Amino acid sequence: MTAKRVVLVLAAVFLIYAGLLGYRGILLIGTGEPVGILLGLAVLVIPVIGAYLVWREYQFGRATERLAGELEASGGLPVDDLPRRPSGRIVRAAADEAFVRYKEEAEAAPEDWRVWFRLATAYDAAGDRKRARSAMRTAIAKHA
Repeated sequence: MTAKRVVLVLAAVFLIYAGLLGYRGILLIGTGEPVGILLGLAVLVIPVIGAYLVWREYQFGRATERLAGELEASGGLPVDDLPRRPSGRIVRAAADEAFVRYKEEAEAAPEDWRVWFRLATAYDAAGDRKRARSAMRTAIAKHA
């Protein structure tokens, strides 16, 4: 199953969940009891926060896909030629070498979104998801 299909399925599941949760919140508010009303309002906030978070992740994914497409068209995507273990995981030392190379590029050209994109892929290959997402957000911001 492709990533886009997975996203669509998960979004549909979330919408069903949010609808059911919203319905329960309305039922609690309908009790007329102060505690029920407060709980109902609190329950109604959960789907709103969830929808916001899902929307942010969707926007992040679309922006990342757009940048990857642009880099691919210009031939600037990093080549995935790092050595792998039999399990398929990238050899950590090789990922660290790529990371150092791309970090030096980002320091040399901090305003170029392309180097930030490549740095994000290196962080991701090294297993540092938090920094990978941060570097990708920087690439997205510098591209805009």
